[in-house]
Amino acid sequence: MIKIIISGGGTGGHVFPAIAIANAIRAKRADADILFIGARGKLEMEKVPAAGYRIEGLSIAGFQRRITLKNLSFPFKLLSSMIRAKKLVSEFAPDLVIGVGGYASGPVLKTAVSMNIPALIQEQNSFPGVTNRMLAGKVQKICVAYEGMEKYFPKEKLVLTGNPIRQDIEGMKGIEGMKDKRNEGMKVFGLEEGKTTVLVIGGSLGAGTINSSVLNCVKNGKPEGNVQWLWQCGKYYYENIRAEVGSPGLAEVKSSVSLYAFIDRMDLAYSAADIVISRAGAIAISELCAVSKPVILIPSPNVAEDHQTKNAMALSQKKAAILLKDNEAVEKLSGILEFLIRDISMQDELKRNIKAMAVPGAAEKIASEALKLIHIKS
Repeated sequence: MIKIIISGGGTGGHVFPAIAIANAIRAKRADADILFIGARGKLEMEKVPAAGYRIEGLSIAGFQRRITLKNLSFPFKLLSSMIRAKKLVSEFAPDLVIGVGGYASGPVLKTAVSMNIPALIQEQNSFPGVTNRMLAGKVQKICVAYEGMEKYFPKEKLVLTGNPIRQDIEGMKGIEGMKDKRNEGMKVFGLEEGKTTVLVIGGSLGAGTINSSVLNCVKNGKPEGNVQWLWQCGKYYYENIRAEVGSPGLAEVKSSVSLYAFIDRMDLAYSAADIVISRAGAIAISELCAVSKPVILIPSPNVAEDHQTKNAMALSQKKAAILLKDNEAVEKLSGILEFLIRDISMQDELKRNIKAMAVPGAAEKIASEALKLIHIKS
């Protein structure tokens, strides 16, 4: 039997890839004993047990980048988390620790390297966070999703694996894999053939700027033509947007909007979409590369070290996506979208280039690298 700790979480972008890695390890070694360590009160404390794995929580929270009373408790929570991390790691005695990013990852990885336990970092972003940069010299392997990461990490430790994504999307294998699902997606979401379907996704909680920008398009009948919207607006915004779209003045466009707080079947949504508008989180981008759709990325400005802008730039510089700044989105989205709908050659170029950036089988590759570190042939 082998014993592995996977640490990190805080958002779906960390939690679901972590679960994918655990599943891939179990597929190779059914006897693997895997313990997750996350942050109390965060998403992982619910999703990890639902996936069939044990999890322990740390009382850790992020340091706020603005003046707030919450920062007064940060040193105490960090110290408490370091003490508990050491206790958990000592008691479980893992053969390997994997850090996937998020609040809990730092204390657990620091504990592991201090105890000379082999450690692996899975870095999702094109610009790594402070914790991973600090630990890079002490871990044995760093699995990354972007080329050129030797700017931040020791080159000899890097392995280009890509980011783990949901299995139903991984199995679509680009345009070819979506053909069979397209008809199902059109029916499930009540969409019409012959119209350009624009998929809008801003994360599970939604994105205020994206919602405002799309609502502006809908209210003004832009872009013109046969356009329909498949719109995940987030549970926080759903009721207000539904009321806006259903108002008497918008009766003509209501039928062209399929509005959802959250879309469970993203594989069907991607299959039905002709163009995608999205935030630029690392996992969202990895999914978009896998499904190879023309995409307009509107990075969130409210993330640590402006990760999303750097992620989006990595694509836009290769003409694999259109980057639209958050503070320009309301004003410019309709014009950019109208231009893209009309320019079929640009759509084709974006599809080709984003598909070339896809790195399939990421979870399996990371699992293989993890098992190598504990001298087990995968």
